[in-house]
Amino acid sequence: MSALSPASDVPMVGATVSHADFVKISAILYDIAGIKLNDGKEGLVVSRLGKRMREVGELTFKAYIKRVQEDPAEMREMIDRLTTNKTSFFRESAHFDFLARTALPAWGGRDITIWSAGCSSGEEPYTIATVMYDFAQGGDVNGRILATDLSHRVLAKAKEGAYTAENVRDIPPQTLNRHFERQRDGAHDRWVAKPHLRSIIRFGKLNLMGDWPMKGAFDAIFCRNVMIYFDRETQERLVQRFSKLLAPDGYLFIGHSETLHSLKHDLRYVAPAAYAKAAS
Repeated sequence: MSALSPASDVPMVGATVSHADFVKISAILYDIAGIKLNDGKEGLVVSRLGKRMREVGELTFKAYIKRVQEDPAEMREMIDRLTTNKTSFFRESAHFDFLARTALPAWGGRDITIWSAGCSSGEEPYTIATVMYDFAQGGDVNGRILATDLSHRVLAKAKEGAYTAENVRDIPPQTLNRHFERQRDGAHDRWVAKPHLRSIIRFGKLNLMGDWPMKGAFDAIFCRNVMIYFDRETQERLVQRFSKLLAPDGYLFIGHSETLHSLKHDLRYVAPAAYAKAAS
């Protein structure tokens, strides 16, 4: 899930962003990605874009904004630099317990399709895949996972499916050994998703604010800790779009810090941060 980045990179020495330039950058981010960049985030902009400006040889934010407006590739790069992707395996684990204990048994072994929207570096869709395989108890998995994100950088990592020991610390040991292969990477170990996990996941770049080529129906949509960066109008529109793509009795999972309260939608609450679409 894409989120606003912390101001962690070293900016250009003495760099500042004017209010006017900050407003322009904020407008671009909102128009393209739906993310609202509130006042007080000027330091983030200086940090993340200052580094990029050094790379492309632009000395002022005004000049860089002009470059972004004239070059679609650089606009995508700017959006990528202003978003980061915090995630982990089995994050907010109650959703995966619900998937294993409630949703999968109810689906009865039929072919299912799940969408991980805002999949970041892949921990969420790989977690879903492990749950599906463990539920199958060694049998074939009747299903597939679509995993999308706005950032080409994190999608590249997700497709690689390789993680450090720190990344996989929340995966139970038996699950880890069953679904990931331990490899030596220089002085360190890394854990690589095994082919059976990869075989049911398809990664793709998708802007949630843009057109969606897929038509559904999805048995479950995971869009967690993404909508907190959108304003109410954008959240409502997104939830309504998700609902249209859910199968009857399909589920929408959102982040535990998020809520659909006060939004117009046709979903019913079934568990914390989990909603179901009523059967037709």
